[in-house]
Amino acid sequence: MAVYAHSSPTAAEMMPPPVRRTPLREVFFGDLFSACLSVAAIGLLWSLLPALNWATLDAVWVTDDPGECRAGGACWAFIADKLRFILFGIYPPEEQWRPLLVIGLILGMTLISLPPKAWSTKLLAGWIAAIAAMLALMWGGFAGMSFVPTGKWGGLPVTLLLALLSLSLAFPLAVVLALGRRSNRVVPRLLSVLSIEIVRGLPLVGLLFVASIMLPLLLPQSWTIDKLGRTLAALTIFAAAYLAEVIRGGLQGVPQGQGEAAEALGIPRWKIVWHIILPQAIQKVIPPLTNTAIVMVKNTSLVLIVGVFDMLSAGRSAATDPEWPAPFAESYIFVGAIYFLICFGISLYSRWLEEGIHSREYK
Repeated sequence: MAVYAHSSPTAAEMMPPPVRRTPLREVFFGDLFSACLSVAAIGLLWSLLPALNWATLDAVWVTDDPGECRAGGACWAFIADKLRFILFGIYPPEEQWRPLLVIGLILGMTLISLPPKAWSTKLLAGWIAAIAAMLALMWGGFAGMSFVPTGKWGGLPVTLLLALLSLSLAFPLAVVLALGRRSNRVVPRLLSVLSIEIVRGLPLVGLLFVASIMLPLLLPQSWTIDKLGRTLAALTIFAAAYLAEVIRGGLQGVPQGQGEAAEALGIPRWKIVWHIILPQAIQKVIPPLTNTAIVMVKNTSLVLIVGVFDMLSAGRSAATDPEWPAPFAESYIFVGAIYFLICFGISLYSRWLEEGIHSREYK
């Protein structure tokens, strides 16, 4: 009787195949189509040289006379003069150290949260405490700080807080909706499907108008909800619907046998979902989750249509100063650069996180 030995794969066999590095010449001019694209790209860059001169060589960087900006170049001196207004809006100038501290808290907590080793209940508690401190700083009214209503909040802190709070509040709601849509029970599945599809079928602008204009009309006269709170609610509902579909895709990618095996071992259902299914589902959908986060950061610019004074609104208002020669292009470029840095940073982090997860899988 023949005996067949079964050998387990070695570590070298489990490693991903080596990546072949293609020379740049083959990338840009390897075939006719690539060569045509490369030539077209070079022509496009060449056509943009006048804009580069406008932004650098012909630009006015520092001046005390706004009339010097009428020469034809970019007026970056305007950005330097209006920087505090663009970043902090109409927040009281003597209290602008508070939104600056809020920006620092967001940046610091983000840097602390980057390594996956730091993800724990302590970090979650730290984020809750940090968000409470941010809102307390923005409102004031204690410890000698004057009270500042949300109508005077503006600039970059409003943009960051809306993006951070909407995503933070939407994620647990999205998990519930995704689990409800995959539930075997009719009522939770029907409610989840209706909630997701109705919200995804409406534009965000429509939701903002409903939250800002129609919601106060539907509530009793004794009830008042702040405009910033209504805007946050609309952004949260919108983000939850899209995140729910992303998470549902990750749940479908987890083998059903894992849950069945855990149930056979007597593990409670909530522990199966929380410790086994959800971590794997989220790992599988890091790119679309990142894409949704980037979209929500950019969607915060739409709040200007309902009167919330975010960073884009501040830049647009600053450009209407009659002392300066209407530097709208400079304002939008500066604000767009800030949005780009935020979104590009999120994209780089997601790529690093995904590569780290894949490298651990092969160890």
